[in-house]
Amino acid sequence: MAGRGRQGRATIADVAAAAGVSTSTASLVYRRSDRVLPETRERILAAAEGLGYQGPDPVASSLRSGRSGIIGIVIAERVRQAFQNPVAVATMDGLSDVLDSGGFGQLLLPGRAEPAPERPDPLRMLPVDAVVFATRGEEFDHLLPLVRARGVPIVGIEGPHAEGVTLVEIDDDGGMAEMARHVASLGHRRVGVVMRTTRLGRGGGPGPVESIGARLSEIDNRTIRGRLEAVQAVFPDAIRVEAGGRDAAAGAAASRRMLELEDRPTALLAQNDMLAAGAIQAAEALDLTVPGDVTVTGFDGVDMPWLGRSLTTVRQPLHERGRRAGELVSALLRGEQVPPRTLLPVELATGETSGAPPD
Repeated sequence: MAGRGRQGRATIADVAAAAGVSTSTASLVYRRSDRVLPETRERILAAAEGLGYQGPDPVASSLRSGRSGIIGIVIAERVRQAFQNPVAVATMDGLSDVLDSGGFGQLLLPGRAEPAPERPDPLRMLPVDAVVFATRGEEFDHLLPLVRARGVPIVGIEGPHAEGVTLVEIDDDGGMAEMARHVASLGHRRVGVVMRTTRLGRGGGPGPVESIGARLSEIDNRTIRGRLEAVQAVFPDAIRVEAGGRDAAAGAAASRRMLELEDRPTALLAQNDMLAAGAIQAAEALDLTVPGDVTVTGFDGVDMPWLGRSLTTVRQPLHERGRRAGELVSALLRGEQVPPRTLLPVELATGETSGAPPD
């Protein structure tokens, strides 16, 4: 039997010798080539099992091929928080469906709202073949030079909006505009917006009640800003409160500020479904009925059976946008030309939480 490789680990040459074939033939099996006869393939795999050979050294393989087989996925905040968000989970499901089937590993990288200069960024060091920004509209401009320096394909889901980034987007503005027109058609004139937080990683309570158009140019997140502008076009006198987070508790706290006003809104348009769920909780805590006293709407179309009613919302293709991002990554790695921007449609879904304003 052939001698063992470094540190006693069996090599592909050992497997080839044990199976009585050339090293190149044994290598073809591990490259999943169809050029090896089935009986020869079985003999090689049996020899590998007998030697305890687990496959090519991944480090050596990546050095030879220039590929690691790993896709870096930048998420908006900490990994734990990402998996508490149903939008992020559904998007990641679609992305993983495609990348898994292509044999790619996936490495989650927290984007962090602000860089930490005292720590080296993983994007400087880790071997990745491409990077997907799954950051829900956060731009993270400070990461782009690091990724560009790697010379790998970059795909963004809702951002970053920058040269060299292949984008997958949804019709945020159109969907929110349609929702605003629907609420107007029901007869509402006093409207409040429960706004997604712009304070990633900094938590805290809700912001103040303010005009919907206050300091819009200062909002970097295009998704948040675009949804505000869409409502403002229909309800120029609307008010807004920025939630302290993106979950139901944050939505409840922000909504309560508007619902406790003397001249309270008769409709609350939340920028995601979890914030809308919180708005319903806040209304009920104040003995207000939904939709009798206040209409509540959301955005995203996530599955919330625990809500006990169907939410009026804008459904976006969460799983499909993840799949599309995965398909674009795969195509770029094959050297194919792809469109710089893909826009996916959304649809208004009227549920049990919207109705005419109270008399």
